[in-house]
Amino acid sequence: MDRGFRFLCKAETTRLVSFVGMAVAIVLMFQYSELPSAKFLSSVTTKIASFRMDTSLVNSEVEGNNMHLNGSNSNSKDAVEENAVSRADSLFHNGRDSITAPAPEKAKGLTDSVVNFTTRNYVPPIGSAPEKQLSLTSQGAASPQPMVPLPNRTSLDSETDSRSPVVSVTSASTSVKSNSTGSVSKDGKSGSLQGSSNSTVNNGKPVSAKNSKRRPSKVVSISEMNLLLQINHAYSQQEKPERYSGVDLEIFRAKSEILNAPIAVNDSRLYPPLYRNVSMFRRSYELMEKKLKVFIYPDGDRPIFHEPLLDGIYASEGWFMKLMEANKQFVTGDPEKAHLFYIPFSSRLLQQTLYVRNSHRRSNLIEYMKNFVNMIAGKYPFWNRTSGADHFVVACHDWAPAETRGRMLSCIRALCNADIEVGFKIGKDVSLPETYIRSSENPEKNIGGNPPSQKPILAFFAGGLHGYVRPILLEHWENKEADMIISRTLPHVRGNKNYIEFMKSSKFCICARGHEVNSPRVVEAIFHECIPVIISDNFIPPFFEILDWESFAVFVTEEDIPNLRNILLSISEERYLEMHKRVKRVQEHFIWHAEPVKYDLFHMLLHSIWYNRLFQINQT
Repeated sequence: MDRGFRFLCKAETTRLVSFVGMAVAIVLMFQYSELPSAKFLSSVTTKIASFRMDTSLVNSEVEGNNMHLNGSNSNSKDAVEENAVSRADSLFHNGRDSITAPAPEKAKGLTDSVVNFTTRNYVPPIGSAPEKQLSLTSQGAASPQPMVPLPNRTSLDSETDSRSPVVSVTSASTSVKSNSTGSVSKDGKSGSLQGSSNSTVNNGKPVSAKNSKRRPSKVVSISEMNLLLQINHAYSQQEKPERYSGVDLEIFRAKSEILNAPIAVNDSRLYPPLYRNVSMFRRSYELMEKKLKVFIYPDGDRPIFHEPLLDGIYASEGWFMKLMEANKQFVTGDPEKAHLFYIPFSSRLLQQTLYVRNSHRRSNLIEYMKNFVNMIAGKYPFWNRTSGADHFVVACHDWAPAETRGRMLSCIRALCNADIEVGFKIGKDVSLPETYIRSSENPEKNIGGNPPSQKPILAFFAGGLHGYVRPILLEHWENKEADMIISRTLPHVRGNKNYIEFMKSSKFCICARGHEVNSPRVVEAIFHECIPVIISDNFIPPFFEILDWESFAVFVTEEDIPNLRNILLSISEERYLEMHKRVKRVQEHFIWHAEPVKYDLFHMLLHSIWYNRLFQINQT
């Protein structure tokens, strides 16, 4: 009897497992084919509680999901450039008139079989814009999540759990027309060739856009960016080498130590709410200081190579080059010991040197960089060992994404123009802060702001009307409210003192995109203790893999500009004071020093490059 009963139970169990398998297959088929029930199925899956990330699950199941996540299983180098856009495009949302846009739910369903996210300690970000909540974020799946639950949040965050609004909302009642015409700038800086640098997406392939003042073809919310980061750090596209080098093994050990980092306690230097996972960051930073070695290619002709520019809005690439080439702690002359390889070129000087004014062509700039990479790949064995995955560039000019196409897409690109639509890959590439350096002798000049009690201005913006967003901003808010100073470029005053004083006296500083997604206003706002309000769809903020931007900044979608005042007024005084405190604490990560100091911009940038490299290398 017992034997027969056990046989019957075994048979029934087999049937049950088969039934469940068939049900899962049907669900996935409906989900990925985007049938009408896809949205419903996704909404159901978001209700399922998830637990800490299981890396073994990721490694075992990622192959089966590679087609869905990458858009292609091709390993050919010709497909790399297409995949850079098409992978991100798979998580774009198509509709702009819906709060609960289908894309976040689709993204959640897409990743359920790959990654289990930690949601137990999730609380909505303190700097999120109000209005309705995205269904995905309300479940905590898309917020910056630590690998293990950590007490990174303050009591204020917990208290505002139920009422904290969600970031990157799109109002259903909002409809904004974009200005599709405009002149081309003549200064060779932002936008003089926007038509060829922007791209739209057509069947998953990048297509040149002839108008610099057009909206992105798809919009990726901050919540979806968080998902992309976790997906791209959970697996690697890099081909597994035939054998691992000693450097590879060091990277594996470092990654393991970071994933199992002890909980950081009593660290007076690091303020936990600023970071996605303060314990992992601290351990990763310590390992970088102890282990990281960088080989700098000596090749390349001046002024494009080895000649840093230290002032202006593109100064970030120059300051890093100057400090990196002078560094003795991280730089090694032995490439066999190097974890990373630095190509020290200036995207700004490349443009100044080779661009033919009014030619509206930059193919010669792209060809120049292509030839350089071909040269070092032929002269040295290092590029070909990883197809450039352990190489990196630091470039701040608007055209840098185009200048680093082709083979260079496989390397780590630290870019100021961190735009998903032009091929920036979250989790591999690094968003470089655009710092406007007015004095190369004293890059720390004028840092600081007024205390909260001395900030009578609710919101401030002043600037040129290039791009399509700023005219809309001024149309809705110029001279409309006494406590909102939204204007065109201010009259010039020596040292730009009037602009700086307005920032210091404002609670919120509007960082609206110009021709490109990036703006030096983000860092300027932080310098002057003003909460950044980022209005730039598809912009990945600096050090996105490390910092929890939603804890100290406000993100407003471009279509929600008419609701800007309501969004800012909905932030309580208590929440504003905490955000102000966090902005002051995060300042140190955005400052250049003539002699680098711990946790400054030089070290943070190098760390993000190191950190992303650790999570890109293939161990299985």
